[in-house]
Amino acid sequence: MKTLNLSIVLSLAVAVYCLPIAQVTEQDESFAESYLKKFFNLTEETGPTVRRGISPVTRKLMEMQKFFGLQITGNLDVDTLAMMKKPRCGVPDTPVGDYSTFGNNLKWDKNSLTFRIENYTPDMSVPEVDDSIEKALQVWAKVTPLRFTRIYSGTADIMISFGRQAHGDYYPFDGPDGTLAHAFAPSPGIGGDAHFDDDETFTFRRGAGYVLFLVAAHEFGHSLGLSHSDDPGALMYPVYSYSNPETFALHRDDIAGIQSLYGPNPDPVQPGPTAPTTPDACDSTMVLDAVATLRGEMLFFKNSFFWRSYPQSNTPQQTLITNFWPNAPVNIDAAYESQQSDHVLLFKDRSVYAFSGYDLVRGYPKSISSFGLPKSVKKVDAALYDPESGKTLFFVDSSYYSYDEARKTMDAGFPKRVDEKFNGMTGKVTAALHYRGYTYLYSGPYMFEYSLQSGRMLRVLRNSYFLQCTNF
Repeated sequence: MKTLNLSIVLSLAVAVYCLPIAQVTEQDESFAESYLKKFFNLTEETGPTVRRGISPVTRKLMEMQKFFGLQITGNLDVDTLAMMKKPRCGVPDTPVGDYSTFGNNLKWDKNSLTFRIENYTPDMSVPEVDDSIEKALQVWAKVTPLRFTRIYSGTADIMISFGRQAHGDYYPFDGPDGTLAHAFAPSPGIGGDAHFDDDETFTFRRGAGYVLFLVAAHEFGHSLGLSHSDDPGALMYPVYSYSNPETFALHRDDIAGIQSLYGPNPDPVQPGPTAPTTPDACDSTMVLDAVATLRGEMLFFKNSFFWRSYPQSNTPQQTLITNFWPNAPVNIDAAYESQQSDHVLLFKDRSVYAFSGYDLVRGYPKSISSFGLPKSVKKVDAALYDPESGKTLFFVDSSYYSYDEARKTMDAGFPKRVDEKFNGMTGKVTAALHYRGYTYLYSGPYMFEYSLQSGRMLRVLRNSYFLQCTNF
């Protein structure tokens, strides 16, 4: 029997998509204080920090907000509380950037490790569980010298089991949803072991549940010595996010983390999917996929991510699109907010998705031809809603169409050439935005400011004018 190392336990959890909260209650404040004690080492301090007038709670709130890319206010605002209420890992979050390892760089002192699957979930067939576990371990073996051998009896380095509630390690699971699994960092005894909550529904591929391969790959990162990354695109980010197991590629942040412990694979495998990177707001060459507003915020889309920019802050919050809208597409073509319907619409190829809050509107996705666009239009390059006229402009190649939001019909006489209305816009419009009475057309890494009424160009700006770089 392995002995229990109480110093480290990790719990992977699924994202919860919380709607905005009307106000912060005393119960919320008590919850937040408990959260900060558990995950950010909040203590009852009476030293110099308190005497300078900065309370421990305020300081830890700022630390937590920085880790998750939230607006750093030191106050328990609704976005901070929503983040706190997402089920998540039980390990404290290290307040540093990118990947992190456990204290003293806990790692295995050998490259040949054994694993044993002690029991199985009834949700999946035995071959499906075996395949998921083995592929999850190979995620890490492909980029390191680590090699994994399965054993069927005795004690392995990594013992894998499914259990409910109290399951023998003093860290009980919490029933359906919430905590999905936990794992222990390398050490004697229970170190390296991974436990999965059998009150969850695990799946082999995407379905009504959580993909075991993705959960296991994250947990095995802990089993090998990685803590959490604050990069929302990394596998080691504290929140569960779906990605297609067939095309999964380990994020470069995860690769850097695991190779800092074990080094690279001396015999690299054949090239597979390209390891993704998280878009950087400081990349001056970046071409945004789409730009939109959402109830006073500005949204900037790139690949699988988007940034939320608040009017009162220069610090944009980056997150995965599917963490915000679980049913949304990624790598979108265009987006806009319709103030007529209070919906955000996302365009991908020939389809359009409408969201009310965080929920997909009934009847969507629809074909883009439902707006009255010709069948020959294969995709929309950009969309622009004008709240003054109630019209939405759809940009397609060098032309644009005008859609009447109130009448739900396309205006007659379109398409027209973009440069007929927007003087000097000769390049392809890649994103568009109406903000504070002005129109902004994006073309590559540049943004062109126009008066929508006159169509006169006022100035040319870089994308960073609204999407601020925060790498100071």
